[in-house]
Amino acid sequence: MARKEKRFLEYVAVTILLTFIVVLTGLDVNAGPLKVLPKQMAWSCYDIGGTGYTQASAIANAMTNKFNVKVRLLPSGTSMGRLFPVVNRKVELGFLASEVYSSVQGIDDFSVYEWGPQDLRVLLAKPNAWGIATTKTSKIKTLSDLKGKRLSYVAASSSLSTKWDAALAFAGLTWDDVERVDFPSFGAAVSALKEGKSDAAVVSASTTLLYELETTPKGLYWPEFPASNEKGWQRMLKIIPYFEPYKETSGAGMSKENPKQLVGYRFPMITVRADYDAGKAYAIVKAIDESFDLFEKATSVMPLWNINISGHGPTEAPFHEGAVQYLKEKGVWTAQDESWNNKYIKSMKKLQEVWDTTLEEAQKQKIKANKFSGFWLERRKDALVGY
Repeated sequence: MARKEKRFLEYVAVTILLTFIVVLTGLDVNAGPLKVLPKQMAWSCYDIGGTGYTQASAIANAMTNKFNVKVRLLPSGTSMGRLFPVVNRKVELGFLASEVYSSVQGIDDFSVYEWGPQDLRVLLAKPNAWGIATTKTSKIKTLSDLKGKRLSYVAASSSLSTKWDAALAFAGLTWDDVERVDFPSFGAAVSALKEGKSDAAVVSASTTLLYELETTPKGLYWPEFPASNEKGWQRMLKIIPYFEPYKETSGAGMSKENPKQLVGYRFPMITVRADYDAGKAYAIVKAIDESFDLFEKATSVMPLWNINISGHGPTEAPFHEGAVQYLKEKGVWTAQDESWNNKYIKSMKKLQEVWDTTLEEAQKQKIKANKFSGFWLERRKDALVGY
């Protein structure tokens, strides 16, 4: 009897020990770093029909299935519509584009009294390409052929407007050489090509609406950005320094056999405020990484979310400390990444100091709102704003 009791007690002890080990090794998704993963989140992103929305949706669905996290997407066709909820803590994060650079640098829409340089950080940033989509009937074969054409322009979207500025500079043109046609959202700007309301639009190479355009009688055409056009690239990089030549093979109207020379950048960038909780940032990156196998085949571009690809700089804002911690643990983060990140953070802090000083000066001098942007941009030259 004593022997049976001893064996029973040994069995109970082993069972308790095994249960304890399971908890410690993280097999319980509510244990360890993931315990701070928000169970309900809202994310801002591009509007429905755009590749940014498709990618955010795929990642959100994977995290829901893997970790029972409920994610609500808040789509918007404008930069302000996506960025404002991030800055004002209305969402956990945003799937953003070039508005990140404009906002942290305090330029374009962010050079006014109400905005100024924003303190943002990136969790992950997928490589991407953008270009100018036209129709085969538009007679636009090269970017210089944009002269005199109708260009889709989205109000309150610095992400798209700065790309137009860069594309026109590449072509040696200005806004005086073209006709600007305003639209309320990205989706409307792209649909205008099919509807004959516009001749060209700035788009991501993987924009889903382009597949529909490709099948219409108008067809789809990509005027290219040849890497060999050194003067064009020099003009473009004076406006946006982080663009680079990019040979795209995945998207509407292109393939490995028929690549297009477009413009490389990072999109979308999963973006948060600099003061976002480091533990949550770490947990979100970890959760995305661990659910990668559930979304990597959702579209042709999703494999680029692998952290070995999306977990490096340079991006349009520095990486968040929580993301960096996880990337270091996974052996992804390099010494080069660390050096770039620290340099950019230092540059941003200097810029923010210059902004504070400029605000004080403007108030003392009673600079009017319509004069402030020029006042700020002149003083901004004195800051360490190198990218």
